[in-house]
Amino acid sequence: MNTLNEIDKYIAGFPEETQKIMQHLRTIIRNAAPEAKEVISYAMTAYRKNIILVYFAGYKHHIGFYPTPNAIKAFKNELADYKWSKGAVQFPLSKPLPVELIERMVRFRLEEDSGKSSKR
Repeated sequence: MNTLNEIDKYIAGFPEETQKIMQHLRTIIRNAAPEAKEVISYAMTAYRKNIILVYFAGYKHHIGFYPTPNAIKAFKNELADYKWSKGAVQFPLSKPLPVELIERMVRFRLEEDSGKSSKR
């Protein structure tokens, strides 16, 4: 089957370099949460198990990563190098993605999803 899914179409709408970064982020999330389903939610790529775990979206100068307020709060000390807000973090297109941090945030959300979230 060679048809593009919604996520592929969404990513294809960005410049080639941004697409590469988005595909890398997609791989990082899939590796951390292989059982999560890819969906489009709020016009963004999202990953869902029982609840939405994380979202991401492309922008001109950054990738918006939306792991929810609980994950931002839990990892805020590690987000000092990035612009962040209550529920979002911006990963600049000019810097490598923080792979381990993203993996840990996704796993944190998986713990929340399963009701086993531990206090950090």
